[in-house]
Amino acid sequence: MEDYRRAALEPSLRLLLDFAVQVTLDVHTVDEQRIAALRAAGWEDAAILEAVEIIGFFNYYNRMADALGVEPEPEWDEPSASVDTQG
Repeated sequence: MEDYRRAALEPSLRLLLDFAVQVTLDVHTVDEQRIAALRAAGWEDAAILEAVEIIGFFNYYNRMADALGVEPEPEWDEPSASVDTQG
């Protein structure tokens, strides 16, 4: 959960997460080749669109919270026994 690059993930999921990082850090470098690579890895256009919507929402929310100085709630740092880490 701390670094997806070290996790044992399916290659297609790792590719999508790399895409999320690219969209977050430099959206202007996303091109048709990157989208084609996602399609070739099995991601359908609807799933790519949904990923971009979620990435955009989280980027928006994080920037808004940072700009307003929103502090994390203390319980956000506590591991939750109810979280399913097996998928």
